Order: sequence, then C-alpha cells, then structure tokens
Amino acid sequence: MRALTWHGKHDVRVDTVPDPEIVNPRDAIIKITSTAICGSDLHLYDGYIPTMKAGDILGHEFMGEVVETGPKSTLQKGQRVVVPFTIACGQCFHCGKQQFSACDNSNPADNMDIAQELYGQPFAGLFGYSHMTGGYAGGQAEYVRVPFSDVGPIVIPDGLDDDEVLFLSDILPTGWMGAENADIEPGDTVAVWGCGPVGLFAVQSAFLMGAERVIAIDHFPHRLELAKKFGAETINFEESKTYEALMAMTGGIGPDACIDCVGLEAHGLFGDNIIDQIKVSTFLGTDRIHAIRQAILACRKGGRVSMPAVYGGFVDKFPLGAFMEKGLTLKTGQTHVQRYLPGLLNAIAEKKIDTTFLISHRMPLERAADGYKMFHDQQNEATKIVLKPGMVEA
Repeated sequence: MRALTWHGKHDVRVDTVPDPEIVNPRDAIIKITSTAICGSDLHLYDGYIPTMKAGDILGHEFMGEVVETGPKSTLQKGQRVVVPFTIACGQCFHCGKQQFSACDNSNPADNMDIAQELYGQPFAGLFGYSHMTGGYAGGQAEYVRVPFSDVGPIVIPDGLDDDEVLFLSDILPTGWMGAENADIEPGDTVAVWGCGPVGLFAVQSAFLMGAERVIAIDHFPHRLELAKKFGAETINFEESKTYEALMAMTGGIGPDACIDCVGLEAHGLFGDNIIDQIKVSTFLGTDRIHAIRQAILACRKGGRVSMPAVYGGFVDKFPLGAFMEKGLTLKTGQTHVQRYLPGLLNAIAEKKIDTTFLISHRMPLERAADGYKMFHDQQNEATKIVLKPGMVEA
C-alpha cells in the first residue's frame, strides 16, 4: 500500500510499504477514505517529538471502511467508522474511569520505559506519533490496523459524509475537552489562545457551554475571521498587546477562564519567546511556552486555565508564583476521545456543531508531502488539509 512516512525534520515521503495485517483478536483493518494533517503532526515535521524512526507511518486523524476484523472485534465489514487518535483497551483502571488517554495496556511494554523515564509514567498508545507512544503505524495511508477495535471506533450512520465527521478523530473532542476543562459557567468570559483547528472548536464549544463572551487570540487574519463567525471577539497579537487588551476588555479583572490551544511552538517576537527559540535551536530547551505563560498572567484571580495544547519536555520561566498567588487551577492532558464521541456525533447530526467550515484544501494522499509543507508555511490560508487516498485531481 501507499503511506506517508517520516524520514527526518521536514522530510516526509509517500512510500510503498507492507499492508497491515490482523495481529490480535480485537484488531480491525480499515480502508482509509479521509485522513487529515493535524497541527500536532507539525511537531513531528519540525523534529520536536523524540523517538521517531525513519519509515514511521504518520497520521492520527482518519476514518474509513472496515475491510477485515479479528474474531473479537465488534465491528463488521463494510461499516464506516471514525477512529480516535488515542488507543485504549477499555478494561484497565484508567479506562474504567473514562480516562482513555491514560490507558495502561495500549502502549507496548518495549516502549513504556521511554515514556516512564521522560514523564514518570507511561500513557496510552497513539496512532502515528512516535515510539514513545507505542510506535503504531498511522492513518495517512491506504489502510491501517486498529487495535482494540471494539473500544475505539464509532460507527457513522448513513446520511453523514466524511467531511462532517472526520474531526471526531481528534480536534473536535480536543477542543470540546479543552472547553470542558475550563469549567465554564454561564456568563463567563473565556479567552482562547490560538485559532488553529483546536482553538476554533474550543471557541464553538465554549459558547455551547454557556460562555457569554469568547475572546480569540492569534495573528493570522483569516483564522481570526473564522473565530468571529462564531461570535468571538478577537485580538491580533501583532497589532495589540494581548495582556493589556484583555485587561481593557474585562474591566481590569481578566478572563474567567483561559484556554491554551497553541502549545510548544508559540509564535511572536516577545522577549521570553525569543529566549525560548534560542534555547530550542541550541538544544538547551524543548518548548516555546509563551502562550501558557501569558494565559496564567492574564487569567483573573481564582480563575481556571485549560491546556489542550501539546507540550513535550521541560520548561523554564514558568510563572509558578503567579499561578499559586492568584489561586488558579489548571487542567490538561491528551484527549479522552472515546468519552466524547457519542455526544459529539449526535451534536453534528443535529447541526449543533459545524465542522466543514474548517477544511481549506483536499488533496490526494500522493501529495501529502506538499500538504505538510503548505500547512507548515501557509497557516493563514491552510486551516485544514484533508488527504484522500485514490483521489484524482482535476
């Protein structure tokens, strides 16, 4: 089959690789019909995530048709399914608490030591996202093996097309959980850093959860315009000072809740960010954390901070004193996708949540390398790129 493979920083290629096979009784094989490039994939593209190996198949946002099942899979051939990016067994302590991204059994033993050394404990396996998260082949391919297929995939009813439901695989539940972790109360003012896909879904979700005002922060004009369509007020951090603008917009109190949807590759010519960039480029640091620093400083006293954004390593200049003195709470984590799928699928079917607005480009899988470069270099115009195996361009 054909699949997008990683070969180093800014080097991804569509190669011919072996077809996936059933390995365990609960496996299924999915023929991919749609797969998307995620902002988190750019962390791999930029070389920030460790334990990648040449030839690894990328991709963790995908859906398709069931073509083969193991004897203990609950799926049936011919069903259309969306597959969560988090792989979970459904039977361990954490899965029992619906903490699916903390699953104890989906990250193979020979990879668990890596995560344990870096983070204290291993976490769930993820599709197409390094050997630290299990080394699983991803879904930017013609076919993919899905472990624990009786737990993860959700069957899509007739009448919903791929574009409407594809983002159930990651970014929609991630934006939703980001808003949920902010403990939004009716009448709240919520600030969202980053108007990428997760940030835009966090904006939608915050309003659905009762926020009175949502303030979206970015520097890409088109993405800020998309946030405005959902009723958000906006701050372009290249034109205004974010902290000062938030204080002015909230009467000097600060937002009730702040959501960081930026993560470890924060943009902007800010003093702290420039220092972070120097440290990253000289291997003295790993993450650029300007967004979460700013969220903590801007959040009102007694407020809540949510961090669905991805961070990978150790950081400095973290405003721990401000965090403590202001009495803030912080919730974060990889998304427990399986927990949210039924409710979000119903919301899509009932037209309460729109997802299709986000798609800016559709490309054949064979052009995946071009798609990565475009998504990396043209973030104002390329809001979301969907890859279609077998697609023929006009």
